[in-house]
Amino acid sequence: MRSSPRWLHFAGGAVAAALLLGSPARGEGLINDLKAKIFDAKMALKTFVGGLRHCNELDGTNFYFQPRDRVLNLEEYHLSLDNLVKSQAFNPEKHRPWTDADAHDRWEQVKKQAARDKEVCKLVAALPELEKRLEEAEHKPAEPSEPKKSE
Repeated sequence: MRSSPRWLHFAGGAVAAALLLGSPARGEGLINDLKAKIFDAKMALKTFVGGLRHCNELDGTNFYFQPRDRVLNLEEYHLSLDNLVKSQAFNPEKHRPWTDADAHDRWEQVKKQAARDKEVCKLVAALPELEKRLEEAEHKPAEPSEPKKSE
């Protein structure tokens, strides 16, 4: 069994220490997290335009196929991949007939894409709520970091 490098132990301790910091740091962390999610959602609005029209179908069982502006069902796509292998159809990406390995690789890609498409749709749908939460977090008064002195 190999031991972990020392920097890994130090990094773990640094992360734990950061999590134990006072509320202002956590508040800033929440604000930064909300800003990052809002940024991602706004980028999706620009880069996933075609797919956003199909979000009601992108539930993890389908994926958006941008070159044809279509939503494809994962199971049907899997059958198509099997048929490409059986018929030894030409794979333009590999410049040779489809193989089982090619089909497996592509199947893994589209499963991940289906999950990603679902998450992007969720994120874009949550954009108004994220913006509202950010506004509330930014206008919330900061909690004092030191206890008040009694007179």
